[in-house]
Amino acid sequence: MKQQSRAERRKAERQATKERNQKEKVKRKRVSRVQKLLFYLVGTSLLVGVGYWAYGQWGTGSPGEFVPSEGNRHVGPSEVGLTKYKSDPPTSGPHLPSIARWGIHESPVPKELQVHNLEDGGVLVQYNCPQTNPECKTLIEKLAQIVRRYDHAILASYPEMSHKIALTAWSRIDKFNEFDEKRIVRFIDAYIHIDHHPKK
Repeated sequence: MKQQSRAERRKAERQATKERNQKEKVKRKRVSRVQKLLFYLVGTSLLVGVGYWAYGQWGTGSPGEFVPSEGNRHVGPSEVGLTKYKSDPPTSGPHLPSIARWGIHESPVPKELQVHNLEDGGVLVQYNCPQTNPECKTLIEKLAQIVRRYDHAILASYPEMSHKIALTAWSRIDKFNEFDEKRIVRFIDAYIHIDHHPKK
């Protein structure tokens, strides 16, 4: 085997180093491309996820129907029953200076008391069905189980309304006929503890 001269050895080493550097360069490019691709995939996934969540929020919106505020004016006991509210049950407007006791009520709560409870960040769950009916008793117990979980909620009968169940918060109402725990809890969680006293 022919022995290489010093110059040839150096040339061979330079060539080997050059080839090694080229291989490293190709490898780094490949790794860089993979990293960029992963970055774009993760970024795209995040954007799609956030977009989907935002669309879901926009699509479902706030629970219940908006009813424009009728103000926060206090009335005296002599005016109870005289106010014509924009919604039934009421969601805002003239009310007594006192509030109804939180929790379960056996009889209807006067509208002017209800409204003050709503102003204080409360939510009312009301029902319209004969309490002698076994189905109604079951409904009332299911509603009571939900209301007992909250410190600013009231359950009461409301014989005059058009639906079997009504949920009210300040400027919000939701009325329906079939028991739906998810719907009720979502409404309460959205509006409970939001104070609506006029800002001074």
